[in-house]
Amino acid sequence: MVNIPPDVDRACARRRQPEGAKAPARRLQTAPTTARPATAPLPPPGDHPHRYLFTVFAVGADSLQVTTDTSAAVIGFQLHFKTLAKVAIMGLYKRS
Repeated sequence: MVNIPPDVDRACARRRQPEGAKAPARRLQTAPTTARPATAPLPPPGDHPHRYLFTVFAVGADSLQVTTDTSAAVIGFQLHFKTLAKVAIMGLYKRS
């Protein structure tokens, strides 16, 4: 997801949001890097724990010039020049 306004203080997962909750205005979900659309973490049942890395970037621009078809490579290129700070957290998830 890109172009999340700076006043947003929490993520809003599509499947788990409270009734009436909406994703942040102006945000844009871009094309996935796989054939599958982006979804919540979902490793195969019984497989080892999978690592999921979530990174939030603070950029020195009001928004990135992207569309829903913009690739992750192009977004990464733009972030390379506009990032002021970033933070990452890694989570492990396993399905029984």
